[in-house]
Amino acid sequence: MAGGGDGGGDIPHGCLMMPRMTEDPIAPLLVRVAAQDRAAFRDLYRATASKLMGVLLRILAERAEAEDALQELFIRVWLRAGRYDSDRGRGMTWLIALARNLAIDRIRARRETTSDDKSMEAVADTAPRAETRMVAMGEARRVSDCFATLEPAQAEAVQGAYLAGLSYVDLAARHGVPLNTMRTWLRRSLVKLKECLER
Repeated sequence: MAGGGDGGGDIPHGCLMMPRMTEDPIAPLLVRVAAQDRAAFRDLYRATASKLMGVLLRILAERAEAEDALQELFIRVWLRAGRYDSDRGRGMTWLIALARNLAIDRIRARRETTSDDKSMEAVADTAPRAETRMVAMGEARRVSDCFATLEPAQAEAVQGAYLAGLSYVDLAARHGVPLNTMRTWLRRSLVKLKECLER
């Protein structure tokens, strides 16, 4: 009886412990990505891209935009993985929250853009898809390294536009330059990033 009782107690305990170690395989990947582990980043993409694409597609309702948003999302993940705290929730939950926030930001920008054609310079000017894809072409670690080749103000502007979702108008005001100058900054910086990534 005692042996049966011990065995009955050990098996459930062991069964509970193993799922606790494996129930959130995304969390350790995020920890490794925060340390700029490229292999972990590839594994993270393979493990989560399909589900995150579904989240983005449900919100954005346009496959082309959802695909662009997915690339932008993974750039954000590479640069922000250090902010993930496993004590506050599962890794996949954190990624889904990032995806939803990104999709909502894009919808807001889309509505602002179509709501007032006469004030195009005053509304959020989201990153064109071609430029987003250009940034996403590079490997994640090299994207981070190549940012360091930009002038500090221009690097900050690129990060503001593509990671923080700031409009060109907001960035121009923040940096004290004309709107056209800010557009030029961003385009030239992205060209420089592309050249760096292709080396």
